Amino acid sequence: MIKCLICDDELMAHQVLEAYILQTPGLTLVGKCRNALEAFAKLEQQPIDLIFLDIEMPLVNGISFLKTLINPPKVIFTTAYSNYALESYELNAVDYLLKPFSPERFAKAIDKVKLAIGNQSQPEAEKPAEETALVIKEKEGFIRVSHDNILYIEASKDYMRVVTPGKVHLVHITMKKLEESLPATQFVRTHKSFMVSLRAIRMVRSAELVLTSGTVIPVSVNYKDQVNEKFKGN
Repeated sequence: MIKCLICDDELMAHQVLEAYILQTPGLTLVGKCRNALEAFAKLEQQPIDLIFLDIEMPLVNGISFLKTLINPPKVIFTTAYSNYALESYELNAVDYLLKPFSPERFAKAIDKVKLAIGNQSQPEAEKPAEETALVIKEKEGFIRVSHDNILYIEASKDYMRVVTPGKVHLVHITMKKLEESLPATQFVRTHKSFMVSLRAIRMVRSAELVLTSGTVIPVSVNYKDQVNEKFKGN
């Protein structure tokens, strides 16, 4: 079953796409959103196979949103504007539907998606490259923070403080979710409220560690062994 997400600021577009999805075998609708920020949150919450993505939307347009995603789902652009078609294919969009589109045109786009997903499930010659940046949602839109630029992460109530040499980014996410999204070869959990970049550690003591920046980070008993192991092996 292909899990679908609708991202469009027009209610009529939601209604049309939802009707088409419900009438198409092999598709299931798991979410609807009105802008790219909501879509980003949906992608964090559950796996999505296919996004029906509008382009001209408030806050962040669909093209800019897709460019921020490191491993995006399959995308079908659904828009009233033809002038983005070339750029959409450069971003590997599966199809480009100009509104209003017929059920038959919708069905052809879905056939392309099924073919693309089927090819993707075949054995691959090599694994995709590991992600090298953390995508963070801020007021102005989405930004990428390189893993190599992160010094440490600290829990602060409902937010995580992602600390880099030049700036502190606030991310509305759990520590567990953030830990899962970062490479275990580059980061280590030191405390229920702290996670640290291994390359930023200068010294490890019994109950704390010192970063190259001079910042002191606590190390709890529960994480002491894994800190020592990763630091020695790094």
